[in-house]
Amino acid sequence: MRDFKSARAPEPNGKWLRLRVKLLAFFFGALLMAAFGRAVFLQVFERDKLRGLAQDQYVRQIEIPARRGDIFDRRGTPFAQSVEVDSIWVDPSMLPDVKQASRALAKALKLDAEDLQAKLGRAKRFAWVKRQVTPREVEAVKALGLPGFGFTKEPKRFYPQKEMGAHVVGMVGLDGHGLEGLELAFEDELSGQNSRMSGFRDAKGRKLLVTGVPDTLERQGAAVTLTIDRHLQFVSERALAHAVEEAKGVAGMAIVLDPKTGEILAIANHPRFNPNTPGKEVRASVRNRAALDSFEPGSTMKAFVVASALEQKVIKPDDTFFCENGAWAIGRHTIHDTHQYGWLTPQRVLQVSSNICAAKIAQQLGRERLVKTYQDFGFGERTGLALPGEARGSIPFPKAEVSLATQSFGQGMSTTAVQMAAAWGALANGGTLMRPYLVSKVVDPDGVVLLENRPTQVRQVVSGATAKKVVSMLESVVAKEGTAPKAAMEDYRVAGKTGTAQKADPVARGYSDKRLASFVGMVPAENPRVVILVMVDEPKTDVYGGIVAAPAFKEIATAAMAHLAVPPSREVPLPSTALPVAVAAPPLAKAEARAVVEEVVTENVEPGSVRVPDVVGQAGREAVTKLLSAALEPQLLGSGRVVSQTPAAGALVEKGARVRLELVTRQ
Repeated sequence: MRDFKSARAPEPNGKWLRLRVKLLAFFFGALLMAAFGRAVFLQVFERDKLRGLAQDQYVRQIEIPARRGDIFDRRGTPFAQSVEVDSIWVDPSMLPDVKQASRALAKALKLDAEDLQAKLGRAKRFAWVKRQVTPREVEAVKALGLPGFGFTKEPKRFYPQKEMGAHVVGMVGLDGHGLEGLELAFEDELSGQNSRMSGFRDAKGRKLLVTGVPDTLERQGAAVTLTIDRHLQFVSERALAHAVEEAKGVAGMAIVLDPKTGEILAIANHPRFNPNTPGKEVRASVRNRAALDSFEPGSTMKAFVVASALEQKVIKPDDTFFCENGAWAIGRHTIHDTHQYGWLTPQRVLQVSSNICAAKIAQQLGRERLVKTYQDFGFGERTGLALPGEARGSIPFPKAEVSLATQSFGQGMSTTAVQMAAAWGALANGGTLMRPYLVSKVVDPDGVVLLENRPTQVRQVVSGATAKKVVSMLESVVAKEGTAPKAAMEDYRVAGKTGTAQKADPVARGYSDKRLASFVGMVPAENPRVVILVMVDEPKTDVYGGIVAAPAFKEIATAAMAHLAVPPSREVPLPSTALPVAVAAPPLAKAEARAVVEEVVTENVEPGSVRVPDVVGQAGREAVTKLLSAALEPQLLGSGRVVSQTPAAGALVEKGARVRLELVTRQ
């Protein structure tokens, strides 16, 4: 029987079904390959980009400035330090209402609401709200309860000495970079390495974790040690301020320099400024005039003219010069002296500061040798203090006769206060010019010395014999007949010179009626330990350096001799307690009384030895004076009155021996 079912032809739908299955399989296969290709593209080629986008969702990178290195004086007293304070930042995208938040923040932080709103409106994910804030301001912001805020530690520059030494140290800006002084000059050394801090947050923007905070020491800058002595800096600034205010001047400068090493122990400027609040100061008050400004010095230059003339043997110490009775015509110009003088020796020329005779000595010296003299003493070239903007001064060649005359007494040329102090240091140092310097050393946090300055001889300007002669002549300046008796000291020999310079008028191209009064000297004259320069700009009460600047010199010198424990130059009279009481002994004849006194005062001790005086119970200053009078070196421990001394009173020691004093302040 025939099977009709098997004999039927296949239906055409089965063929299309297989085709549809194949097409569907191809479609899904292509879709799978496309997805795989896309995954490969995203994972391989777009990996870095996508990683950055992902991290932007939950990671915030904040750059943390490095902690700047500290600045110290020669004894380790800090002049500039960095402390960690809070800074406030915010993610503006998380603020529900930027305008309202800006008003609340401005009120809490004492900011301008419109400026803060504009700043937050420009930023997308990060903006500083206020940097280097106080703890009270941090608590005020936290109390607002606004989302998206963060607090991070930043180093803030702090100047513990305030105005003292501010012109030398300088200051930094809000970004931590140096703006003035040594802060700017040693920016690379003081700045450490900036670091970045990562902050993580969840899907709602809440801060969960802060990581990557670096070690403070790893990002700290190098420490700078100065040659400045804090005590002498304080004394110099105080004396200078008093001199400027007494003379009603517009400004002033003072320098204390060690002539044997070239170290600058103090460099003062007036008016002063506080680098902790720089926004309140006038720009002119910030400038370090003593190092950066040049001026016409006046008669303090006469010492170098006389020294060079003696060295070149064009004059002798006993030569005399006719000073034209106060007025000397040179062409159509006339040189004047303050008084009418006739014949004067070089010593008297310096003592009374005769312009006319100084000009005649310069004539004998000659133009070329005068210019070379000034250049050899360091004028006309920068001293290399490492301060940006240091002036070099100007020594133009005196083509005209009147120019030669005026340059001999410090007009028609310019110099800086540091150059002047260093040049006088050469006279005090036996004719050897030392390079002046402010920075002793720079040391990184690991103890590696990056820079170290040592005493450096520049050149031998004049012989030691010539320098000694000139210094001896300059001692007469502070005598009663000289121009600066107010600079004389009771216990120490002083050598110096006054200066009263006319200030140039750049508009009228001549000289104005304004003056620059100065005094520069060395003490003790027989073996100078310091050179001190004081200048007062535009004094009103008097214009002469011997009246205006000399008293400030004496005040600084008195403090410097006690601080440096320099033995007196002159014999100090014994106190009355060292003599026998008159009523305790029977009356004696005059000769017998003298013999008794001499017997008490003098003592047969070995040459070079001295007995230690008793200073227990005395104030520190009195004890120091008494020990210095006995040619002994005091070493003070503490402050107040002396409670013990070593060696004991009455001990026989060598001259110059150190006596240790323990002082206590009584409550």
